[in-house]
Amino acid sequence: MRARAGAFLLPLAVVVGLIAAWELAAQWDLLADALGIEPFLVPAPSDIASALWEDRSLLAENAWVTLQEVLGGLALALVLGYALAVAMHLSPVLRRAFYPLVVASQTVPVIAIAPVLVIWFGFGIGPKLAIIALVCFFPVTVNTLDGLRAVDPALVRMMRTLDAGRWQILRRLEAPSALPYFFSGAKVAAAVAAIGAVFGEWTGAEDGLGHLILVSQAQLQTARVFAAVVVLSAIALALVGALTLAQRRFAWWATPSGA
Repeated sequence: MRARAGAFLLPLAVVVGLIAAWELAAQWDLLADALGIEPFLVPAPSDIASALWEDRSLLAENAWVTLQEVLGGLALALVLGYALAVAMHLSPVLRRAFYPLVVASQTVPVIAIAPVLVIWFGFGIGPKLAIIALVCFFPVTVNTLDGLRAVDPALVRMMRTLDAGRWQILRRLEAPSALPYFFSGAKVAAAVAAIGAVFGEWTGAEDGLGHLILVSQAQLQTARVFAAVVVLSAIALALVGALTLAQRRFAWWATPSGA
Protein backbone atom coordinates (compact mmCIF):
# COMPACT_ATOMS: atom_id res chain seq x y z
CA MET A 1 0.00 0.00 0.00
CA ARG A 2 2.82 2.41 0.87
CA ALA A 3 4.59 1.65 -2.37
CA ARG A 4 1.43 2.42 -4.35
CA ALA A 5 0.86 5.62 -2.39
CA GLY A 6 4.44 6.70 -3.04
CA ALA A 7 4.13 5.91 -6.75
CA PHE A 8 1.07 8.15 -6.87
CA LEU A 9 2.21 10.96 -4.58
CA LEU A 10 5.61 11.52 -6.21
CA PRO A 11 4.27 12.34 -9.70
CA LEU A 12 1.50 14.39 -8.07
CA ALA A 13 4.07 16.41 -6.16
CA VAL A 14 6.03 17.06 -9.37
CA VAL A 15 2.86 18.20 -11.18
CA VAL A 16 1.83 20.48 -8.32
CA GLY A 17 5.32 21.98 -8.23
CA LEU A 18 5.33 22.64 -11.98
CA ILE A 19 1.86 24.22 -11.84
CA ALA A 20 2.90 26.46 -8.94
CA ALA A 21 6.02 27.58 -10.83
CA TRP A 22 3.92 28.19 -13.96
CA GLU A 23 1.40 30.22 -11.94
CA LEU A 24 4.06 32.46 -10.44
CA ALA A 25 5.89 32.92 -13.74
CA ALA A 26 2.66 33.81 -15.53
CA GLN A 27 1.41 36.15 -12.80
CA TRP A 28 4.73 38.03 -12.74
CA ASP A 29 4.84 38.10 -16.58
CA LEU A 30 8.14 36.23 -16.57
CA LEU A 31 7.01 33.85 -19.32
CA ALA A 32 5.61 36.64 -21.48
CA ASP A 33 8.79 38.68 -21.12
CA ALA A 34 10.97 35.67 -21.88
CA LEU A 35 8.95 34.85 -25.00
CA GLY A 36 8.56 38.47 -26.05
CA ILE A 37 4.75 38.30 -26.30
CA GLU A 38 1.74 39.90 -24.65
CA PRO A 39 0.89 38.55 -21.17
CA PHE A 40 -2.64 37.49 -22.15
CA LEU A 41 -1.13 34.99 -24.59
CA VAL A 42 0.42 33.09 -21.66
CA PRO A 43 -2.46 32.27 -19.31
CA ALA A 44 -1.78 31.20 -15.74
CA PRO A 45 -3.15 27.87 -14.48
CA SER A 46 -5.70 29.85 -12.46
CA ASP A 47 -6.93 31.48 -15.68
CA ILE A 48 -7.24 28.05 -17.30
CA ALA A 49 -9.16 26.76 -14.29
CA SER A 50 -11.52 29.74 -14.58
CA ALA A 51 -12.04 29.00 -18.28
CA LEU A 52 -12.78 25.36 -17.45
CA TRP A 53 -15.54 26.47 -15.09
CA GLU A 54 -16.96 29.43 -16.99
CA ASP A 55 -16.97 27.60 -20.35
CA ARG A 56 -17.93 24.22 -18.90
CA SER A 57 -21.10 23.92 -21.01
CA LEU A 58 -19.27 24.82 -24.22
CA LEU A 59 -16.41 22.47 -23.40
CA ALA A 60 -18.73 19.61 -22.44
CA GLU A 61 -20.77 19.97 -25.64
CA ASN A 62 -17.69 19.87 -27.85
CA ALA A 63 -16.01 17.18 -25.74
CA TRP A 64 -18.97 14.87 -26.32
CA VAL A 65 -18.54 15.23 -30.09
CA THR A 66 -14.81 14.55 -29.88
CA LEU A 67 -15.33 11.63 -27.52
CA GLN A 68 -17.67 9.94 -30.00
CA GLU A 69 -15.10 10.37 -32.75
CA VAL A 70 -12.30 9.04 -30.54
CA LEU A 71 -14.27 5.98 -29.42
CA GLY A 72 -15.38 5.16 -32.96
CA GLY A 73 -11.93 5.60 -34.50
CA LEU A 74 -10.20 3.72 -31.69
CA ALA A 75 -12.66 0.81 -31.93
CA LEU A 76 -12.08 0.67 -35.69
CA ALA A 77 -8.31 0.66 -35.16
CA LEU A 78 -8.50 -2.10 -32.53
CA VAL A 79 -10.59 -4.38 -34.74
CA LEU A 80 -8.63 -3.78 -37.94
CA GLY A 81 -5.25 -3.82 -36.18
CA TYR A 82 -5.95 -7.11 -34.41
CA ALA A 83 -7.38 -8.74 -37.54
CA LEU A 84 -4.41 -7.64 -39.66
CA ALA A 85 -1.94 -8.87 -37.03
CA VAL A 86 -3.60 -12.30 -36.95
CA ALA A 87 -3.66 -12.49 -40.75
CA MET A 88 0.04 -11.60 -41.00
CA HIS A 89 0.88 -14.10 -38.28
CA LEU A 90 -0.95 -16.94 -40.02
CA SER A 91 0.40 -16.14 -43.49
CA PRO A 92 4.10 -15.37 -44.05
CA VAL A 93 3.18 -14.18 -47.55
CA LEU A 94 0.78 -11.58 -46.13
CA ARG A 95 3.35 -10.57 -43.53
CA ARG A 96 6.01 -9.92 -46.16
CA ALA A 97 3.50 -8.07 -48.32
CA PHE A 98 1.75 -5.91 -45.72
CA TYR A 99 4.24 -5.32 -42.89
CA PRO A 100 6.31 -2.79 -44.89
CA LEU A 101 3.07 -1.02 -45.83
CA VAL A 102 2.00 -0.88 -42.19
CA VAL A 103 5.31 0.77 -41.30
CA ALA A 104 5.15 3.08 -44.32
CA SER A 105 1.66 4.25 -43.32
CA GLN A 106 3.19 5.95 -40.28
CA THR A 107 5.61 7.98 -42.38
CA VAL A 108 2.76 9.88 -44.06
CA PRO A 109 1.89 13.14 -42.23
CA VAL A 110 -1.73 12.74 -41.19
CA ILE A 111 -2.35 16.48 -41.36
CA ALA A 112 -1.31 16.39 -45.03
CA ILE A 113 -3.76 13.68 -46.12
CA ALA A 114 -6.63 14.85 -43.91
CA PRO A 115 -7.96 17.29 -46.57
CA VAL A 116 -7.98 14.46 -49.11
CA LEU A 117 -10.03 12.30 -46.75
CA VAL A 118 -12.49 15.16 -46.35
CA ILE A 119 -12.86 15.33 -50.13
CA TRP A 120 -13.45 11.57 -50.25
CA PHE A 121 -15.80 11.20 -47.28
CA GLY A 122 -17.26 14.68 -46.85
CA PHE A 123 -17.45 16.81 -43.69
CA GLY A 124 -19.21 14.21 -41.54
CA ILE A 125 -17.72 11.85 -39.02
CA GLY A 126 -16.23 9.55 -41.70
CA PRO A 127 -12.91 11.37 -42.27
CA LYS A 128 -12.43 11.84 -38.52
CA LEU A 129 -12.82 8.10 -37.94
CA ALA A 130 -10.42 7.34 -40.78
CA ILE A 131 -7.78 9.73 -39.44
CA ILE A 132 -8.05 8.41 -35.87
CA ALA A 133 -7.90 4.81 -37.09
CA LEU A 134 -4.84 5.61 -39.22
CA VAL A 135 -3.08 7.14 -36.22
CA CYS A 136 -4.05 4.34 -33.83
CA PHE A 137 -3.87 1.06 -35.72
CA PHE A 138 -0.07 0.88 -36.02
CA PRO A 139 0.77 0.22 -32.32
CA VAL A 140 -2.12 -2.24 -32.09
CA THR A 141 -1.01 -4.19 -35.16
CA VAL A 142 2.69 -4.28 -34.39
CA ASN A 143 2.33 -5.10 -30.70
CA THR A 144 -0.24 -7.83 -31.33
CA LEU A 145 1.90 -9.37 -34.06
CA ASP A 146 4.91 -9.37 -31.73
CA GLY A 147 2.81 -11.09 -29.08
CA LEU A 148 1.59 -13.77 -31.44
CA ARG A 149 5.14 -14.49 -32.57
CA ALA A 150 6.56 -14.48 -29.02
CA VAL A 151 4.88 -17.76 -28.03
CA ASP A 152 7.31 -20.45 -26.92
CA PRO A 153 7.78 -22.84 -29.89
CA ALA A 154 7.95 -25.75 -27.44
CA LEU A 155 4.35 -25.08 -26.39
CA VAL A 156 3.26 -25.03 -30.03
CA ARG A 157 4.98 -28.37 -30.65
CA MET A 158 3.35 -29.82 -27.56
CA MET A 159 -0.11 -28.82 -28.78
CA ARG A 160 0.62 -30.34 -32.17
CA THR A 161 1.53 -33.62 -30.52
CA LEU A 162 -1.94 -33.48 -28.96
CA ASP A 163 -3.43 -33.22 -32.48
CA ALA A 164 -4.37 -29.56 -32.10
CA GLY A 165 -5.13 -27.85 -35.41
CA ARG A 166 -3.84 -24.45 -36.52
CA TRP A 167 -6.94 -22.59 -35.37
CA GLN A 168 -6.96 -24.41 -32.04
CA ILE A 169 -3.36 -23.38 -31.41
CA LEU A 170 -4.23 -19.80 -32.29
CA ARG A 171 -7.35 -19.72 -30.14
CA ARG A 172 -6.06 -21.60 -27.08
CA LEU A 173 -2.38 -20.60 -26.99
CA GLU A 174 -1.26 -17.77 -29.24
CA ALA A 175 -4.22 -15.40 -28.86
CA PRO A 176 -4.24 -15.52 -25.04
CA SER A 177 -0.45 -15.14 -24.95
CA ALA A 178 -0.68 -12.08 -27.22
CA LEU A 179 -3.39 -10.41 -25.14
CA PRO A 180 -0.99 -8.39 -22.92
CA TYR A 181 0.79 -7.16 -26.06
CA PHE A 182 -2.56 -6.19 -27.58
CA PHE A 183 -3.49 -4.15 -24.52
CA SER A 184 -0.10 -2.43 -24.52
CA GLY A 185 -0.64 -1.36 -28.11
CA ALA A 186 -4.24 -0.36 -27.36
CA LYS A 187 -3.12 1.93 -24.53
CA VAL A 188 -0.62 3.65 -26.81
CA ALA A 189 -3.35 4.02 -29.42
CA ALA A 190 -5.77 5.48 -26.85
CA ALA A 191 -3.17 8.05 -25.80
CA VAL A 192 -2.82 9.39 -29.36
CA ALA A 193 -6.45 8.97 -30.48
CA ALA A 194 -7.38 12.45 -29.26
CA ILE A 195 -4.56 13.90 -31.39
CA GLY A 196 -6.04 12.23 -34.47
CA ALA A 197 -9.46 13.64 -33.60
CA VAL A 198 -8.03 17.16 -33.39
CA PHE A 199 -6.32 16.78 -36.77
CA GLY A 200 -9.60 15.64 -38.28
CA GLU A 201 -11.54 18.54 -36.76
CA TRP A 202 -8.95 21.04 -37.90
CA THR A 203 -9.49 19.91 -41.46
CA GLY A 204 -13.20 20.50 -41.44
CA ALA A 205 -15.73 20.46 -38.62
CA GLU A 206 -18.47 22.55 -37.09
CA ASP A 207 -17.97 21.31 -33.54
CA GLY A 208 -15.60 19.29 -31.40
CA LEU A 209 -12.67 20.32 -29.21
CA GLY A 210 -10.35 20.69 -32.20
CA HIS A 211 -12.79 23.10 -33.82
CA LEU A 212 -13.17 24.94 -30.51
CA ILE A 213 -9.39 25.34 -30.28
CA LEU A 214 -9.26 26.92 -33.76
CA VAL A 215 -12.11 29.32 -32.98
CA SER A 216 -10.62 30.25 -29.60
CA GLN A 217 -7.22 30.89 -31.17
CA ALA A 218 -8.79 33.22 -33.72
CA GLN A 219 -10.53 35.07 -30.88
CA LEU A 220 -7.31 35.18 -28.81
CA GLN A 221 -9.07 33.23 -26.05
CA THR A 222 -5.83 31.56 -24.97
CA ALA A 223 -7.15 30.33 -21.62
CA ARG A 224 -10.02 28.57 -23.40
CA VAL A 225 -7.52 26.96 -25.78
CA PHE A 226 -5.59 25.51 -22.84
CA ALA A 227 -8.85 24.46 -21.18
CA ALA A 228 -9.80 22.49 -24.31
CA VAL A 229 -6.35 20.86 -24.26
CA VAL A 230 -6.89 19.87 -20.61
CA VAL A 231 -10.19 18.22 -21.53
CA LEU A 232 -8.53 16.39 -24.43
CA SER A 233 -5.85 15.11 -22.07
CA ALA A 234 -8.51 14.00 -19.61
CA ILE A 235 -10.25 12.01 -22.36
CA ALA A 236 -7.00 10.28 -23.31
CA LEU A 237 -6.13 9.52 -19.68
CA ALA A 238 -9.60 8.11 -19.04
CA LEU A 239 -9.32 5.81 -22.05
CA VAL A 240 -5.87 4.59 -21.00
CA GLY A 241 -7.19 4.00 -17.49
CA ALA A 242 -10.16 2.02 -18.81
CA LEU A 243 -7.87 -0.15 -20.93
CA THR A 244 -5.58 -0.69 -17.93
CA LEU A 245 -8.55 -1.96 -15.93
CA ALA A 246 -9.55 -4.19 -18.85
CA GLN A 247 -6.01 -5.57 -18.99
CA ARG A 248 -6.14 -6.40 -15.29
CA ARG A 249 -9.43 -8.20 -15.88
CA PHE A 250 -8.63 -10.12 -19.06
CA ALA A 251 -4.82 -10.43 -18.97
CA TRP A 252 -4.24 -10.46 -15.23
CA TRP A 253 -1.39 -12.97 -15.40
CA ALA A 254 0.86 -10.50 -17.26
CA THR A 255 -0.14 -7.31 -15.42
CA PRO A 256 2.60 -5.86 -13.16
CA SER A 257 1.49 -5.53 -9.56
CA GLY A 258 2.10 -1.78 -9.59
CA ALA A 259 0.33 -1.10 -12.88
